[in-house]
This record gives sequence, C-alpha cells and structure tokens, in this order.
Amino acid sequence: METELTRQQIKQMVATALEAGERAYLREVNLPEIDLSGTNLHLADLNKACLQNANLSGANLNLANLGGANLIESNLSRATLCEADLRKADLARADLRKADLRGADLRGANLRGANLTESDLREVDLGSANLYEADLRGAILREAIPKGANFSKTDLRLIDLSRVDLSETNLSGANLAGANLNKANLSKADLSSANLAGAKFVGADLSEANLIGANLSKANLSGANLRKAGLSGSNLSDANLYKADLSGADPSWANLNNANLNETIMPDGWQEVVESY
Repeated sequence: METELTRQQIKQMVATALEAGERAYLREVNLPEIDLSGTNLHLADLNKACLQNANLSGANLNLANLGGANLIESNLSRATLCEADLRKADLARADLRKADLRGADLRGANLRGANLTESDLREVDLGSANLYEADLRGAILREAIPKGANFSKTDLRLIDLSRVDLSETNLSGANLAGANLNKANLSKADLSSANLAGAKFVGADLSEANLIGANLSKANLSGANLRKAGLSGSNLSDANLYKADLSGADPSWANLNNANLNETIMPDGWQEVVESY
C-alpha cells in the first residue's frame, strides 16, 4: 500500500478512528519527508510505513504500531512513544532527543547512530536492538531491558545504569566514563576497549566479563565480582578495588599503578604482580 496522504488527511483519519474507539489504519503508507510535527497519531497503525526523513517532532505516537517502519533520519525529538510497538523498526540516525519512550517495545530495532540524548527509556525492551554509535548521554534507562542489545561504540557517558541487567551485552568500545553501574549485572558482557574511566561499579557483577584493553582508571570497583574476568591490557591505575573479587581473572599486562588493592581477592600466582605496585 504505497499511499500519498496529506498532513490534514492523516489528522482527520486518526481523529475519526479515535472517535470510534479504533486504530487509524495507515499500514505501509509511503510518507517520506512528510511534516507531522505535533500531530496526534495515538494508536495509529503505521506498521511497515515509510517515514524516512519525516518530521514527527512533538507528535503523539503513544500505543502506535510502528513495527518494521522505515524511520531512517526521521525527527522524533520530544515525541511521545509510550508503549509504542517499534519492533524491528529502522531508526538509523533518527533524532530522538528528549523523546518519551517509556514502556516501548524496541526489540530488534535498528538505532545505529541515533540521537537519544535525554530520552526517557524507562521499562523499554531493547532486546537484540542495534545501538551501535548511538548517543544516549543523559538518557533514563531505569528498569529497561537491554539484555542482548548492541551498545558497541555507544556514548553512555554519565548515564545511570545501576542495577540494570547488562549480562552478555556488547559494550565494546563504548564510552561509559563516569557512568553509574553500581550493582549492575555485567556478567559475560563485552567491555573490551571501553572507556570506563571514573565509572562506578560498586557491588557490580563483572564475572567472566571481557575487559581486555578497557580504561578503568579511577573507576570504583569496591566489592565488585570480577571472577574470571579478562583484564589483559586494561588500565586500572588509581582504581578502587577494595574487597573486589578477582579470583580466576586474567590481569596480565594490566596497569595497576596506585590502585587500591586493600582486601582485594587476587588470582593465584599474582603475588609478584601485586607486590610490584
């Protein structure tokens, strides 16, 4: 269904459907570059619609069906997408600054290079979503479900990910400088070459995590579980490892200069390494 519709026609279709307690049926419409800023699209069915480069800033897309939609480089800044269905939607390089996505389903969505700064992602399901090189500075991710998402080279500076389940998540090359990851589950996560400078990992689970080549300078890892973690070539200078458990970890060639190793549980055979700092 490749349909050319005007802004006014769409607004009328949605209004009529809502009055009847129904969804506006706009599946597979072809609306690239259309200006729907501020439009009420509540409950609209835009499954597999083409909205590439469309202006949807400030639009109401709560409970809308955008599954499989083409939203490449679209403007969704300040739009509300609460509980919207965005499964497998293509949001590459989309502008989602300050968008409200609470409870949205983004499983399998492509958010590569998207701008999500200061967006509200509480209770969002990001399972298997691609966030490669996305910008999430200042985004709210409390109670989000990001397990299995690709956060490789994503900008997550100063973000609050405390208590979030990031087990087995790809965060390689991500920028998490100053981030709050206290009590987060990062078991088997890939944090290789990530920037974790000054990040907080108090009580976090980093067991079997890949931290090879990661920058953990001045990071607070007090009480963290780092059992069997890969730390080869990582920078742990000035890091706080008080009461951290590194049993079975591989810290070969790691920089432990000025690190706090008070009551740290070190791997067997590491005495020589510890005594050199």
